[in-house]
Amino acid sequence: MANCNGKWGGKRIVMEGDRPQGIRARLLARLEELANEERLGRDGRKVVQLDQQAVGRLSRMDALQSQAMAQAASRNRATEDRRIRAALSRLDEGEYGYCTDCGEEIAAARLDHDPAAALCISCARG
Repeated sequence: MANCNGKWGGKRIVMEGDRPQGIRARLLARLEELANEERLGRDGRKVVQLDQQAVGRLSRMDALQSQAMAQAASRNRATEDRRIRAALSRLDEGEYGYCTDCGEEIAAARLDHDPAAALCISCARG
């Protein structure tokens, strides 16, 4: 099976072979990355100064667009943070790797791609 080299570092998760500590370590490492990204993104979310004497109209529009993009990125990080914390909770409860809707086991390939996945592919598709 090919490894994914995305935000999860390309390490495989196989429930039979991996220890829960390894999964926990990956989830916690991603939480730390998200916290660092959030700290770095704070400047981009600051209030844009609308002083027409200091900045031209196009520069203000660019600053507003950059601010909106930084706010959207922050919301996406918060969503991912919640998903990871929920996965950690499922891990603590012994429910990790099972779909939260139907209770079926989540495919190892899906967990390889996204260790915070809460739904099997069938339930995720709706």
